Amino acid sequence: MVLYLVAVGRVRDAAFSAACDEYITRIRRTQRLELKEVREAGRRARDASTVLRLEGDALLEAIPEGSRPFALTRGGRSCTSEQFARQLSAWQHDARDVALIIGGAHGLDQRVLDRAEGTLSLSRLTMPHELSRVVLTEQLYRALTILRGEPYHKGSHE
Repeated sequence: MVLYLVAVGRVRDAAFSAACDEYITRIRRTQRLELKEVREAGRRARDASTVLRLEGDALLEAIPEGSRPFALTRGGRSCTSEQFARQLSAWQHDARDVALIIGGAHGLDQRVLDRAEGTLSLSRLTMPHELSRVVLTEQLYRALTILRGEPYHKGSHE
């Protein structure tokens, strides 16, 4: 199984970028992970609906064929780190590629949400999409350590 992180834009903030790079390096030690970045539309469009449409087009095109797409959105299904680890384990056992999709500053176009097999929430709080990528990569790494029984995760176990 390949995990695809399909995201709008690049991480420009140096601290966020360093954190993402570190977690991606750790993840890739035990899990195949590929990053697919699509171009932000903000500079090509003036209104949010056009941005959403253009970024939605790019995201839909970037979702690898045959993969199971899951959209990251504030209104998605929330879970604990342990529950997320169990979800990751189920994906691994299913042996189908999974695409985790992060939108841009305006979120995700409805067509992307409609295409998704499910939605997940990193938090009900609004956060910059660059920070969402840091949180997602950290949680993926944490889930892998939970599944391997490594001491990284200090949270209470369900």
